[in-house]
Order: sequence, then structure tokens, then C-alpha cells
Amino acid sequence: MEIVNKLVYAEPQNQAAKDLLADAFEQFGYQQESNSVRNSYLAAAYELRSGIPTGKSAKSSGPDVIRAMPTNLWLDFLGIRLDSKKAEGLKFTVNLITPDNDEKYVVELSNSTLTNIKGFQAPNPDLTITINRTDLEAVMMGAATLDQQITSGKAKLVGDRRPYDQLKNILVQFTPDFEMMPGTKPVKLAIPNPNPFEQEPLGDTTGG
Repeated sequence: MEIVNKLVYAEPQNQAAKDLLADAFEQFGYQQESNSVRNSYLAAAYELRSGIPTGKSAKSSGPDVIRAMPTNLWLDFLGIRLDSKKAEGLKFTVNLITPDNDEKYVVELSNSTLTNIKGFQAPNPDLTITINRTDLEAVMMGAATLDQQITSGKAKLVGDRRPYDQLKNILVQFTPDFEMMPGTKPVKLAIPNPNPFEQEPLGDTTGG
């Protein structure tokens, strides 16, 4: 198995080698007592033979999850999705206000790191964003974009808009359709995400 495994990594398009490795993985999988180990082997075997499954990816964050998610946790997630390379040299401070639940946050980008503090406001922010938490939830769920909320008047920007536009452009969109084995994921063109502030995007439905 080790030799075929190295061959698959050296020649990801060698289907004969992938089929041999899939047979080995399948037998190893059948012999495992652990569910997680067995599933890993069998999933890898399927992927080697057929490629990664296509279609719509499962969503783990429904409306109830979004409504229960604190705003600071969502801001933390934006910080995780920050592309530190693109953020190099950028620095700004934004005040976020959600009047309907009387919450305030200060969000700061510095040293390629996005941080937030609940209950505080910067005295001289570059930008202040005011949006009701209920309207923000629509953005987090993907029902509306923040740009649409601004256009409709549900969100207001006061100050320099550039930090908002910069933040949109430096967020990375995670996708769950990663390959376990080399050469099994179809090549797809990168499509810009129209709603970078959505908590979790809808899965791909194009079938590759």
C-alpha cells in the first residue's frame, strides 16, 4: 500500500494506481473497529475511484443557530477568515452598534489581526456602522448582503467607508469540499463571494 500511496501522490491522474490504492483502503477500512478510522478509509477509497462527491454541501448553521450566536462570536469568526497576507499594512478602527439589543463593539484591524471588544466604543473611529441585530442576522444567514442593508437604509455608515470595503476584500471563504486524496477534486474557477459577511455560505450545487 505504501508504494501505491506514494505513486498516487507523484501521479495524481494515474487512475490505475488510484484504483489499486482504493482497493487497499477499502480492505483496511473493513478491518477497523473505530467508526471514524473506518469511515476515513472508505471515504478515501470512494474518492479515489469516483472523485469527491458533488452537489450541495451540508450547512451546519441554520436560522436558529444564527439567532443564538452572539455578535462577538460572529466577529471572532470574521477574524478567523481574515487573509493575513492581504491585510498587511492595513489598519482601521470601526465602531459597531446594534440598537435593538443595545450592544456596542469596537472592531480593530492591526498587524494583520482583526479583534473586537464588546461594550466599548473608540473615541475617534474611522467608521461607525449602525444596524439592528435582527437585520444583521439576515446578513449572517445570507438572506441579504450588508450592501443591500445599507442601500435600504437598514444599516448606516458614518465616516470613512474604506475600512468596510477593505474588510470585504480580505476575507477568505472556507469551502467544505476539500479533497482527501490528490487529483480527486474537479478544477473550478474561483467565483467572488457576493456576501463576504455571511456566517456560512450555501454549498456548491453545480456538480463541479
